[in-house]
Amino acid sequence: MQRTIIITTILLAFSQVLVAQQQLQDTVKPQQQDTAVIHKRSFFPLPVAGYSPEKGLEVGAAMLYSFYTSKDPVLRNSTINLIPTVTTEKQFKIDLKTDIWTDANNWHFRSNLRYHDFPINFYGLGDTTRKAGATLLDNRRYKVQLEGERRIGGHFYAGMSVLYQHDTYSTKEAKGVYPGMSLVDKNGGHVTFIGATGIYDNRDNQNYTTKGSWVRLNVAFAPAFLSKHALWKFDGQVRHFVPISRKSTVGFNGLFNSLQGSVLPFYLLPELGNDLMMRGYYTGRYRDQNYLAGQVEYRYFLDPKIPINIWFLHMQPKFALAAFGGSGAVFNNKDIAMSHFKPSYGMGVRWFYDEGAKLTVRIDYAWGEKRTGEERQSGLYLSLAEAF
Repeated sequence: MQRTIIITTILLAFSQVLVAQQQLQDTVKPQQQDTAVIHKRSFFPLPVAGYSPEKGLEVGAAMLYSFYTSKDPVLRNSTINLIPTVTTEKQFKIDLKTDIWTDANNWHFRSNLRYHDFPINFYGLGDTTRKAGATLLDNRRYKVQLEGERRIGGHFYAGMSVLYQHDTYSTKEAKGVYPGMSLVDKNGGHVTFIGATGIYDNRDNQNYTTKGSWVRLNVAFAPAFLSKHALWKFDGQVRHFVPISRKSTVGFNGLFNSLQGSVLPFYLLPELGNDLMMRGYYTGRYRDQNYLAGQVEYRYFLDPKIPINIWFLHMQPKFALAAFGGSGAVFNNKDIAMSHFKPSYGMGVRWFYDEGAKLTVRIDYAWGEKRTGEERQSGLYLSLAEAF
């Protein structure tokens, strides 16, 4: 299988014009504010094209719309994120995510609706899988995730969550580890998790944080009458930010995911690697019953004094630099050891396309483990919003 070639074009001028137009239409009058934050709407499209032999030509876009549900000066911005892509091999995926803040940040709602009919590489189970053992699987997934939290006092929130997911898997390949493996629900299955969530959140900004903490714990149960198997899922995450100067911040991020039950479907096992945590690894290259990871990121805000003129548009772009490093591991309940932990490190740049809400375009390059006989694992990431 040849390596996927990704070609990405960012229409900076076009999207900046859209942002500027929204600023002219939606800027709140100074007498209506008691803070320096200007509430405005913004829209950013990020076109993406790619090619690989198994998918053919892939075209799509990542689009993020930011808005405020009221003129409350302390209200956080809400977002709608739509990511559709299609390939010439008749493969398709669409992701719709919403993140809504209302009523002086007393209520917070999130949702994720996803459908994809898209190939994935399956490498096996555990943390010693080999690249040569990959099998290309056709995966069709339906996913509905709903979460809601309410402030119960101070910086504490409590809420509920529901996750429904249905997967089917098949392959036309005889190579790799998948055809000969004995896996739980090898051809797919369905699950419905119902959970309770507790959150502590005193961050100064949820998009580009410079100080404060965010701690979240979710415990969810999948009853047998709503799922193929009865399962428990535990998800915990901690983010903490310390400003070390007017322009620089150090962020700390840790997470723990665990799937428990008498039988564990392979496609629900925690996966190491993505554009948020353990950057540099293909998502699912390593998967097992538990996943523990942590990372540290240094961010330095640049404030260039050189304006840029594009047609009639006058702007002074803001950027930030970042360097990060971390480590993570997947393991089963009976095998927790330091030898499982793998490295992740890299650097990147951010462009603030919406300075009021501190929304960014993020470009990162990360490196991971080098296994014997293989190239060092690495990845280039182009995303809307910060990793954490």
